[in-house]
Amino acid sequence: MHFAHPHFLWTLLVLVPLTVWYILKQRRLHATLSLSTTAPFAKLPRTWKQYLRHVLFLLRMAALACLIIVMARPQLRDNWRTTSTEGTDIVLAMDVSSSMLARDFDPDRFEAAKDVAARFISGRESDNIGIVIFAGESLTGVPMTVDRAVLLQYLQNLSMNVLEDGTAIGDGIATSLNRLKEGKAKSKSIILLTDGSNNTGTVAPLTAADVAKELGVKIYTIGIGTNGSAPYPTRTITGRIEFQPQPVVIDEGTLQSIANSTGGKYFRATNNKVLEDVFAEIDALEKTRMDVRHFSHTEDNYMLWAWLAFAFFALELIIRYTILRTIP
Repeated sequence: MHFAHPHFLWTLLVLVPLTVWYILKQRRLHATLSLSTTAPFAKLPRTWKQYLRHVLFLLRMAALACLIIVMARPQLRDNWRTTSTEGTDIVLAMDVSSSMLARDFDPDRFEAAKDVAARFISGRESDNIGIVIFAGESLTGVPMTVDRAVLLQYLQNLSMNVLEDGTAIGDGIATSLNRLKEGKAKSKSIILLTDGSNNTGTVAPLTAADVAKELGVKIYTIGIGTNGSAPYPTRTITGRIEFQPQPVVIDEGTLQSIANSTGGKYFRATNNKVLEDVFAEIDALEKTRMDVRHFSHTEDNYMLWAWLAFAFFALELIIRYTILRTIP
């Protein structure tokens, strides 16, 4: 059930002060009668009518609550409609090797990439999106889905050290292609984000790119890392992690070849702002038209609440002027 004017439901809060007022009023409400002694009345029992008089207030509050719900206009929806929207199949392939902890981004490359990727996913409402992670090996994090909550929850909980260390770019692309090959969208793409060079894995990056080209999959490659040197995590003899400046080495030639051969584009992200701009540009590039059917029919459904309000008011009046009738 939906409400056409849900803001009216806030009016239900008025029942709280009314209830408090009624309780305080009852404590101060006492009938007076001058008698020489109250001894004859000391052992008189309480009758059910004394309790029934509180029911009048409850009936009035229930009727008021029903009227507020009527004003909010409860509705039922059940119809189909077809709209034309923009959508595509996208796999986000993220490097989770230890070098992604380098602190040339705020707070580091890994967290910056997760944050920007989450905002990118949130803005792609009609897309089928999957997540692949890779380091020394590759793994499907989230299969293709339109459920934004699942994707964002996975990114939020994603941590380092879930895979053997290394950089298997080719394996990351191969796993992404396995997720995309069954998709039915006309446009399919991989957004690959890495901060290094391919140094392990079973599939060569350019071989994986050739397969992507045959399947009609574009690959957008992003090299993440500042120019020059950056503080990289290193483990000391005692096992403690320290950050030491080291040269930033990204195999830009291979990343450019991968992108160019598949019809994609290569980007270099040197800080958080540039990384945001890169995803914004990819977001603008990867658009395709598709028809989506929506089932929605709106029908007011307030008569039950209106009849309940009438019944509560009527019942209050009947009790007040029959069973609890008073003499002025």
